[in-house]
Amino acid sequence: MVAKFSVRMQPSQYMSELDEIDRRILRELALDGRLSNLALADLVGLSPSACLRRVAALEKRGVITGYRAVLNPEKVGIGFTAYVTVGLNKHNKEAQEAFEGAMIRAPEVRECHNTTGAVEYLLRVEVADLADYKHFHTEVLGTLSQVNSITSYVVMGSPKDERA
Repeated sequence: MVAKFSVRMQPSQYMSELDEIDRRILRELALDGRLSNLALADLVGLSPSACLRRVAALEKRGVITGYRAVLNPEKVGIGFTAYVTVGLNKHNKEAQEAFEGAMIRAPEVRECHNTTGAVEYLLRVEVADLADYKHFHTEVLGTLSQVNSITSYVVMGSPKDERA
């Protein structure tokens, strides 16, 4: 298990404020969020105290928003992952808020993104198996009055996955 961290930046809000050392810190933490401050300082060429100040400043500014563990899906009972596009039948704030609230409450939904294009939402759904996915598809998505279309893309493998 490798701990990861997440970085959230507004477009160009912090990019001009990040120098090369900050970028190196972020790269190293993205690879291994459990690095000790001493190891991180060594990797980026800073003293431990300077490195600690930099990381604390990145956290305080909201560039680093948290640290989390990356789990092995099979070891935690996740054998089925699908990306699901959802189109709504109404394109208003009330329909979006109702749909988003339902997705926030659905433990199977690991990511929910409001998108542009032919559909309004892209979901990443993780469950134990196809039967559990069918239940989610029918009993969760299929019961929402806002849903007009559902398209599922089953993940067969992930040769690259850098999500934190």
